[in-house]
Amino acid sequence: MNLEELASGVIEQAKKGGATGAECTVSEGDHFSASVRMGEIESLQEAGSRGAGVRVLIGKNAGSAYTSDLSDDGIAHMVRSALDLAKITSEDPFAGLPDASELGKMTGDLELYSDSVVQLPASTKIEWAKRAEAAALAADPRIANSEGASFDTRVGSTVFANSLGFLGSYRSSSCSISAVPVAKQNGSMERDFWFSIARSVDALENPEDVGRKAAERALRRLGARKVSTQKAPVIFEPRVARTLLDNIFDAISGDSVYRSETFLAGKLGQKVATEKLTVVDDATIPKLFGSSPFDDEGVPPRRTAVIQDGVLQSWLLNSYTARKLGLRTTGNASRGITGNAGVGHGNFYIPKGAVDPADIIKSVKRGLYVTELIGFGVNIVTGDYSRGAAGLWIENGELAYPVSEITIASTLQEMLSNLEAIGSDLEFRGALASPTLLIAEMTISGQ
Repeated sequence: MNLEELASGVIEQAKKGGATGAECTVSEGDHFSASVRMGEIESLQEAGSRGAGVRVLIGKNAGSAYTSDLSDDGIAHMVRSALDLAKITSEDPFAGLPDASELGKMTGDLELYSDSVVQLPASTKIEWAKRAEAAALAADPRIANSEGASFDTRVGSTVFANSLGFLGSYRSSSCSISAVPVAKQNGSMERDFWFSIARSVDALENPEDVGRKAAERALRRLGARKVSTQKAPVIFEPRVARTLLDNIFDAISGDSVYRSETFLAGKLGQKVATEKLTVVDDATIPKLFGSSPFDDEGVPPRRTAVIQDGVLQSWLLNSYTARKLGLRTTGNASRGITGNAGVGHGNFYIPKGAVDPADIIKSVKRGLYVTELIGFGVNIVTGDYSRGAAGLWIENGELAYPVSEITIASTLQEMLSNLEAIGSDLEFRGALASPTLLIAEMTISGQ
């Protein structure tokens, strides 16, 4: 089945049925997962999926539907359902497709797909998961148990078409390996994990390295203490620092902006952070997980400096939120197989700084190095920030002992303004990425 022809056919059916505008997404993919525990296979999963979705416009009224039945009858029923819904929905003056002048796709290979993922035998995937777990268990006698290790692969194709003449498609692949060891000492048990993810098999970390890193992280949590309530510097390791990018994205997403549900509302062009901070959205970087040749409305990707040297420069917008705000889309439309497009990010990251992470730790006389955040406690409207945390206590510039059962609190406004140092250790393990970050002061609530 030619998926591009299928998508184009859906658009034609919608137009013949009375649609003044239409968009169609078709996707198919395969997923494989091998999980092992204590050297034995715990589960094997292999699944495939295929589906199509359509969104139609009749004037300013929109309707959408989807189906996994890609037969002629299934497609016809999907289109009829979307048209019927459009006839009974309320009119939205901001509904519509992007301007035709905004459509396009990135030329050149973004290297989102690798045959190596498809060609890797299932036996090798199982073996690599076992190797990762075995390395974790062998790392130290205190690694007494394991919650398992896994190897996962995904391959798929995405096609998008609309009634303005846009038609585009791309393939993608991914593979990942992870391990979750459990450390035990004096009756206490701690777990942690590590993982590697890439578009191609050869870009994955060695299974043994993944296992040993996971063991190291679990071991350093043993013997955790509480600390007294105080104000002190807080360092976010990269894995935890990525959560701050989630918060920033929520605050600059067009959906939050036009509803005035963000502490950054009305601050475009103003200084909102230390001049040390730059935040970039870029869907054009080859091999990364936030990259694509076009967004989910058929608009080409781009690099957008959301915050540049502390100044808020741009929101992230799709065509709908752009019209709401009187602006132009930034190419950040995102949706599943059907429905109205929301706002998503590409590769959303803080560029690496010039300071070695070890030197950042050395610069703190007494403070907290955060390795885990727990629960939800961030209010994007007000900026209030309070989350459970665990990590390592710093004394005289050295990691002294593990701490847990604490809460760190501040506001996002203060955290962005009091960002004192940015590490040189930027790595992409997904579409969000941050180096080590040092916040000059936060409230740490303990005993």
